[in-house]
Amino acid sequence: MKKILIADDEHKIVMTLEYAFRRAGYQIFIARDGHEVLELLSNEKPDLILLDVMMPNLDGFSTIEEIKKNKEYDHIKIIFLSAKTGEKDIIKGLELGADAYITKPYSIKKLQEKVQELLNT
Repeated sequence: MKKILIADDEHKIVMTLEYAFRRAGYQIFIARDGHEVLELLSNEKPDLILLDVMMPNLDGFSTIEEIKKNKEYDHIKIIFLSAKTGEKDIIKGLELGADAYITKPYSIKKLQEKVQELLNT
């Protein structure tokens, strides 16, 4: 079973994503900020992270920078899910190593297709 880590501080978004991806057969982990993501990575090895940019304590950009420092996490696919829709933010997210950058609001179906595509490569 593939594992997905959902990192977002908005409860409704987390609940919606958790429901959709559990129903699709994924094992789900939840983090509310970047510190929780890094903590969780020390115990769990998700296949993919859905990472919000604007989170308290440690934002998504800083979080991916920390993840990319550790070769142990090289296999993890990362998709930014963000309300930050500016071209500079999207470019920054991809340059930091994200596999995709999807802006909010988004289609759950299209997000699931992107997740499946990344996990099948």
